[in-house]
Amino acid sequence: MTTMGAGMINMKKSGLLAAVALAAMSSLSCNNDLTNDASPVELVVTHTQRLSILDVAPGNEATCNAEIGTINMQVIPKSANATGTASQVRVNRYQVTYRRTDGGTVVPASFVRAIDTLIAVGGSAGSDFSLFQLGAFSQAPFASLLPQNGGRDAETLQPIIGMEVTLSVFGETLGGDNVFDTTTIPLEFCFDCGGCR
Repeated sequence: MTTMGAGMINMKKSGLLAAVALAAMSSLSCNNDLTNDASPVELVVTHTQRLSILDVAPGNEATCNAEIGTINMQVIPKSANATGTASQVRVNRYQVTYRRTDGGTVVPASFVRAIDTLIAVGGSAGSDFSLFQLGAFSQAPFASLLPQNGGRDAETLQPIIGMEVTLSVFGETLGGDNVFDTTTIPLEFCFDCGGCR
C-alpha cells in the first residue's frame, strides 16, 4: 500500500524477474556539476524500505510482486522568503546508479528516466520509480546466481550479491534554479533463498 506523498518502487516478476518500467526512457543526462546553492528551497528525497532481500528465482510471485519501498520528495524552504509560485519545484528526471557492497564490481548499467511532478513549497509528493531496467535480472551480475551458471557470483564466489542502489532526483524551481537530492537503498540478491523479504 502506498501512503500519500510517497512514490512506489516496484519489483515485479516477468520470466526470471524484471522491474516494470513506469516512466518513458529519456536521453537526458545528469549534470554532476549541479548545485542546490542558488535555490531558495531544498529538494529532500527519502525512502522507506519494505524489501531488502530479492530472490531472483522464478516462482516467488507471492513475495516478489511487491513494492521494494516508497519514495517521498519534499520541498523545504531555506528561508522565510522562499514562498510563492517561483519557489515551487518541477521534478523532471531521475537517475539510478549501482555500487556493490560485497567486494564485487560488476553492476547493471545506470539509466535516466523522465518524470513530471510539481511540488509546492512545504509540500511533498511521490512518483513511480523503477530501480532496474526490464531484463536486468537475466544479465550480469544476477545471471551468475542461476544454478546453470554455478549459483554464485562470478567475482565474490558467494551465493548472495550485495548492492546499493542510488536514486538521484533532479528538477528546478519555477524560478529557474536547479535542485536535486539522492537516497541510497541497500539490497541483497539471491536465488531460491525463501522469497523476497
